[in-house]
Amino acid sequence: MLEKFWVLKIFSNNRVNNIYFFMQKNMVGMSSNHLSPTNDLLTVFPLIYLLALQFFFIPLKDLNAKSLSANQYKNITTNSVGGLRPSSVSGKYLAGRFAHNSQDFGKAANYLSAALSFDQKNLRIRRQAFLSLLVSGRLAEAAVLAKTITPLDQNNSLPILSLLVEEILNGKVIEAEKRLKILPRKGVGRYLGPLVLGWVKFARGDVSGAIKSIEVLDVEPFYSLKQLHIGLIYECAGQFNQAEIAYKKSLKKNYALRGVMAYGVFLERRKRWLEAEELYRRFGEEYGDETIDRMIQRAGTQSLPLNFVKDAQEGIAEVFFNFSDTLFRGQSSELAIIYGRLALRLRPSFPLAQVLLGRLLESLARNAEAVELYKNVDRRSPVSWTARLSHASNLHQLGLKRDAIDLLKKMSKENKNQLEPLIRVGNLYSSQKKFIKAIEAYDKAIKRIALLKKSHWNLYYARGIAFERSKKWSRAEKDFKQALELNPQQPLVLNYLGYSWVDRGVNLKKAQKMIRVAVKLRPNDGYIIDSLGWVLFRLGEYKEATKQLERAVVLRPEDPTINDHLGDAYWQVGRKTEAKFQWNRALSLSPEKELIPSIHKKLREGLQIKSVFEK
Repeated sequence: MLEKFWVLKIFSNNRVNNIYFFMQKNMVGMSSNHLSPTNDLLTVFPLIYLLALQFFFIPLKDLNAKSLSANQYKNITTNSVGGLRPSSVSGKYLAGRFAHNSQDFGKAANYLSAALSFDQKNLRIRRQAFLSLLVSGRLAEAAVLAKTITPLDQNNSLPILSLLVEEILNGKVIEAEKRLKILPRKGVGRYLGPLVLGWVKFARGDVSGAIKSIEVLDVEPFYSLKQLHIGLIYECAGQFNQAEIAYKKSLKKNYALRGVMAYGVFLERRKRWLEAEELYRRFGEEYGDETIDRMIQRAGTQSLPLNFVKDAQEGIAEVFFNFSDTLFRGQSSELAIIYGRLALRLRPSFPLAQVLLGRLLESLARNAEAVELYKNVDRRSPVSWTARLSHASNLHQLGLKRDAIDLLKKMSKENKNQLEPLIRVGNLYSSQKKFIKAIEAYDKAIKRIALLKKSHWNLYYARGIAFERSKKWSRAEKDFKQALELNPQQPLVLNYLGYSWVDRGVNLKKAQKMIRVAVKLRPNDGYIIDSLGWVLFRLGEYKEATKQLERAVVLRPEDPTINDHLGDAYWQVGRKTEAKFQWNRALSLSPEKELIPSIHKKLREGLQIKSVFEK
């Protein structure tokens, strides 16, 4: 079976290789996964998340919030902030909780703030309102509530950090240092506290004290992060020899993007451009990264970049960004958003943090908010290109397809060596089933290839699909074969070409062999399992086909074609009642138009095996 969303699945990667990867062995384990440029740090995901649950998530059994249906929620909510309908405290609270759990953090903050205005002494509502304000980016309002929470609950890390950020913004470094003394030294506070304290001491002019504070972070997996911040502090203090030693130590333990960027900018600002370029190239060859490609270009022009971190405020923002990235990798989206918000509160123009927060909001389908972040990334930043690509993707998700395509076309004209904007134009046209226009975009991208590489398999694959959907099979087949020549073990291509042969009744034995390889590579892919079942069906091996197709339906129960295939297999093994059930189910799942008449005919007349082979 061919996957419906093939293009978006292949080309929606463009990940930003951010920084520190916390290992998934709470407090003790270590990782040597060099597939990611960020590794070798302590995992604190489970601990941090449990802390958040303990401190902020309010028991709802007395309010029966879980019983509130979507329709009930709709009845008590409005689109305007001023039109809050629930008149009782519990009504506003329930609406706020439902909105928060639905990731509509702005509306949640409105409802919970309104609930709090009716019951200002309710600490539980206050905590939840604070959290929603924080996640929604209303940090000044959150800080007002934080002042009333911390005296009552000093085990609560986030209100303390919220107030600390406001104190740093207002130059109150003495108060910020006092605030850090009450930060709980367990969970996240154990790791984040020493780094923030180091920068606060630096803000007070105590460089030696700053370094000593960070050195307290003696947990081995945090070694590289510790050395990175020591290097940044020394560089800000003008102690460049010490800074370089620390940067090198950071990279020796963990060859991470953020460390490479910091040391590279350090070298560029010392006008050691060749060394910087070599550093970037070495990282790029090992991991491959668009951001690094742009840093190589910048080093080649010998133009001075901005300071990586210019003062203590930006240093603390860097700490919050580090932890936001860590939590993002651990799939703790809400807490990752909070630390991203804190970073941007201190440093509003922080390109990597803007991109990271955009990705987080995008993952929660908050596409309009993501667009605002992406479009405001400084064009001078190495990540601006990635941000603009993400901007286009989110415009598409918002239904602004023309705007998305216009932006990508503009980008393709700005940089005529880049393939990605044209590929994405093709992808967007394909998602709209405008396959001729998609082919035109892919053609232009292929013409830009100077040297064919293994990574180009996906471009030929995408164009092959567009040809196949345009009924131009000979050209599609040629592209699929080219994709396999570039990447012989690519399961998506093996499956698509194999399934296409099966559907045409040609090369069945070869198709079966290819699909079996794809199954080994992706044993839990329902579409590929369906392909195997279908080739077995076409070869007359109905019992084995039924077994495989049943498994495919378990993996992809929502797919009409797979259900239709299973119905055919059931019919052939004599399970005719079940066959009709599967065909009816296929009809209920909105199949493609060309499939509907054949299903109706099978329901009326039963399966005519000849018609299946001719289909």
